[in-house]
Amino acid sequence: MHAQSPIVRRTSRQIHVGRVPVGGDAPISVQSMTNTDTLDVAATVAQIRQLEAAGADIVRVSVPDMDAAEAFGRIKREVEVPLVADIHFDYKIALRVAELGVDCLRINPGNIGKEERVRAVVSAARDNGIPIRIGVNAGSLEKDLQKKYGEPTPAALVESAMRHIDHLDRLDFPDFKVSVKASDVFMAVAAYRDLATRIEQPLHLGITEAGGLRSGTVKSSIGLGMLLMDGIGDTIRVSLAADPVEEIKVGYDMLKSLRLRSKGINFIACPSCSRQNFDVIGTMNALEERLEDVMTPLDVSVIGCVVNGPGEAKESDIGLTGGSPANLVYIDGKPASKLRNDHLVDDLERLIRDKVREKQQAEQDVIARDA
Repeated sequence: MHAQSPIVRRTSRQIHVGRVPVGGDAPISVQSMTNTDTLDVAATVAQIRQLEAAGADIVRVSVPDMDAAEAFGRIKREVEVPLVADIHFDYKIALRVAELGVDCLRINPGNIGKEERVRAVVSAARDNGIPIRIGVNAGSLEKDLQKKYGEPTPAALVESAMRHIDHLDRLDFPDFKVSVKASDVFMAVAAYRDLATRIEQPLHLGITEAGGLRSGTVKSSIGLGMLLMDGIGDTIRVSLAADPVEEIKVGYDMLKSLRLRSKGINFIACPSCSRQNFDVIGTMNALEERLEDVMTPLDVSVIGCVVNGPGEAKESDIGLTGGSPANLVYIDGKPASKLRNDHLVDDLERLIRDKVREKQQAEQDVIARDA
């Protein structure tokens, strides 16, 4: 379970979004976006804190006008996670949030207008050590590109991105990342693959407007999974019509399945069948809900019978194998104890949390020795 991922990641220039390194040899970061009214500072701060608790590395906040920019400044002072300001058209908003401590500007230089406006934004970004994210979307391509290509295509997305990149290149500003999102999996994948060969900057992955929790998770997993398997991608957002916290959960599960990140519990569980000796589905639902707060990497297998249970358990930090009259628990691959069904979830949660504390203490001991 702990084996290194076989994926060889694309080499990219490293930038920093606040304290989070993006690109280079940095872990792939997971981000989401608030859906509260930015003017409602309390609600936005509360949602950002929920996202941070779920493991978000970066959070994007929409800043549509100057009132929202001022609200953004108040929000920024109350949270720890790096914030990206999502800005369109009005360059003065970008200048203001740069003064207020934004960690990244999501802005397309070509939409800002005159060259001096683009220069002003880039100067503010350079002076404050702020990277820029160029965000191209199939739903908002420039009119001349729509006319040229007739409809959104991978080539149209890449041409749009390269136009915006050219603005930054002319101003000798290399600290940016780029996304070329589409709701169509094939279009997005083709565009990212093309763009990955053209620039050295980090790529932010997303299948835009992917859908609801179930359908959007499936579509995003397929599209982003194809790119991640290619070694493409430095940050990801799973765009769901759902609670933004779910985007973070799905993003981490995606990266864990590819062994690209190892935050939190990696559950290995059978789908259950008539051989099961306990309620596998009910047990898993309860454990996932109870253990959402755990960020320490841990492999936990929950298998309902003895056919596959021992084999999975021997490769896990903690493994539960269904048995009669009691279920067998393995710790570090070795049989350790038996648990009966009447308090199964409580007992298993206790064992998992004990193991988490053990791993945390071991990590602290290593840090203390190396200090």
